[in-house]
Amino acid sequence: MGEIKGKEYKAALESMQVELAQMARWLSDTGRRLVVLFEGRDTAGKGGAIEAIAEHLNPRQCRVVALPKPSEREQGQWYFQRYVPHLPAAGEIALFDRSWYNRAGVEKVMDFTDKKQVEAFLRQAPVFEQLLVDDGIVLFKYWLCCDQDEQEQRFAERREDPLKRWKLSPIDAASRERYDDYTRAREAMLKATHTKHAPWTLVDFNDQKLGRLTLVRDLLDRMPDKKVPEHCVEFPPLQGKPKKEHYGVLEPISPFEP
Repeated sequence: MGEIKGKEYKAALESMQVELAQMARWLSDTGRRLVVLFEGRDTAGKGGAIEAIAEHLNPRQCRVVALPKPSEREQGQWYFQRYVPHLPAAGEIALFDRSWYNRAGVEKVMDFTDKKQVEAFLRQAPVFEQLLVDDGIVLFKYWLCCDQDEQEQRFAERREDPLKRWKLSPIDAASRERYDDYTRAREAMLKATHTKHAPWTLVDFNDQKLGRLTLVRDLLDRMPDKKVPEHCVEFPPLQGKPKKEHYGVLEPISPFEP
């Protein structure tokens, strides 16, 4: 498929976002819980995919989880413990911008953890996810694929764009030379954690717009196709003449004055 044009992309995404709103109403009505994990290389497009899903959903219902590096206390906990408080309650959606799979990816490749910890994680992750699914959580795991040439181009764009430079970190610079190491880590992770109860879905994100549409379409197609009537709020006619807001000019106050 060729590159999708801006208008086509916007129209296709808006149509799916209407379906996402219907999905959210179904979750709220039934009390079901949805967890979506977004994993992939740096610059793959996780943030854009999450934004496409969450853009028009109620932020009280749909939360984005993007955790910083573990604190000293969290490093002394059971590995999965820091993620549990961010799991959704009844009717909620949690979108994880990276997740517990950090241990099998960046932590392993950048030597932030040891071999025994990685092996323990690969054994425990399927069990942890089985518990989530058994408790009624709907779980999706997406890996966003990006070729090295495309990744390099996106790194360059971030360096040049003052609004995107915050996305770059020393780890990004170091990981550029470890593309093959990340590939091997990913393959080991997929082999150990691609299960019937929590399978992985790999999506081509070399074209980010097509990637987003593919991912959102897959998510919607795998959710139960149950529509819940939208509750429309009735607005009776306004009584009396509409009021005007009163406003005036206030004296400026410097925030730096004592």
